[in-house]
Amino acid sequence: MDAVLIKRLTEVIGKDLVLVDESVSSYLYDETPNPVRPAASGDVVVVKPGSALEVSKILLLANEFRVPVFPRGGGTGLVGGCIPTRSGIVVSLERMNRINVDRDNLFAEAEAGATLRDLISAAESAGLFFPPHPGDESAQIGGLIACNAGGVRAVKTGVMRNYVRGLEVVLPTGEIIMLGGKLLKNNAGYDLMQLIIGSEGTLGIITKAWIRLAPRPAASATIIIPFDNRRRAFELVPRIFQAGIIPLAIEYFEKSVMDLAAAEIGEKWPCNDGEYQLMIILAEQSEEALLKTCEVLLGLCEGAGSREPMFAESRREQDLILRIRSELYPVLKKTMYDTLDVTLPPASMAGFLDELDKIAGKYGVELPAIGHAGDGNLHVWINVREGWRLEDYEKIKEEVYDKVIELGGVITGEHGIGYVKRRDLQKYADPKVLELMKAIKRIFDPNNILNPDKIFL
Repeated sequence: MDAVLIKRLTEVIGKDLVLVDESVSSYLYDETPNPVRPAASGDVVVVKPGSALEVSKILLLANEFRVPVFPRGGGTGLVGGCIPTRSGIVVSLERMNRINVDRDNLFAEAEAGATLRDLISAAESAGLFFPPHPGDESAQIGGLIACNAGGVRAVKTGVMRNYVRGLEVVLPTGEIIMLGGKLLKNNAGYDLMQLIIGSEGTLGIITKAWIRLAPRPAASATIIIPFDNRRRAFELVPRIFQAGIIPLAIEYFEKSVMDLAAAEIGEKWPCNDGEYQLMIILAEQSEEALLKTCEVLLGLCEGAGSREPMFAESRREQDLILRIRSELYPVLKKTMYDTLDVTLPPASMAGFLDELDKIAGKYGVELPAIGHAGDGNLHVWINVREGWRLEDYEKIKEEVYDKVIELGGVITGEHGIGYVKRRDLQKYADPKVLELMKAIKRIFDPNNILNPDKIFL
């Protein structure tokens, strides 16, 4: 790194907030599986701005020196989206972590470095509720928005973009812009805010967001519905919606995988029946409404041929199930080559899993799958195999993606493209759509300094 640039950066934000050499090591990688994650450049400087103005000054310097900038949140991504693949500046937003809750308008004003845990806690302290739960609670708000994170509750509450109503963004060229605010309606021209959401740090650095909150549900229950037949499990999902029930979450598990995750933390998965299981979380505004919904759901289960459902009514039981669910990725990552997060029309999931079994049989591997059954987002793991070459894994991935596209799906529902899936996007996206995306990138970032090597080849 240019010594003059480093000196100029220290003048902007202070010497103690500019890290070089060995002190940058914890800012180089995220949670991307080791076999597919890109190598990080060790020749980087990490800066920790405390305001949008300081972020602006950093980007102005980066343009002046033509140096890449890599925005970084909590480092919980799975596609190498924040890994500095070139010599450059890593901008960590961790110091910008303030949250203010406007109870009257049901909004949180959150800086980009605040974590999901911070947001949940701030909402609860105000007697409110942040409906989505998009992943790891150490993830930061700016990263969750930049990646349009989803998570288990998306079936009822939607993803991050459904709750973000305003953004403060620093453009790659240094300008600070405000988009939206504490607004429920805004039809003033092109919706640039929605363009920034999900842009994976390539169009601007998010520094603050205005996020909708909701009243807390008065009653909730978690139900695990076991099946001996996977197709029957998935056939129940549309029946639930058709009956007028919109759960907070509908998750699909394979019991053998959940047993592994539970053992990792010294616990036991609470449902022993059936290899194929649906976890349903219900949230209602009264105990009476919850009981009525449960009655309807039990009738649907009986008609679908499930085994006896297991109810987790206490907060402790519900928390244990979610805690075991959160251990899935760390457990599976130990033997993982890559994780795919494909999304299909929900009614196509059972057919897709049948095709997945055929692919697994063809290559003599297991392809464990879990996912968000309510919104069609499934996670498929490809495990490391002794003696396999890169080409062997790529053949499996290609066949999985081909089948997803054939069934009307897309190659990613929540992880994004980042670095890891760039070639896949190039193959499966409409060429005209890619052309438009690249043109938008050039308008926002004429010198291509912001998070280069991500999304596009």
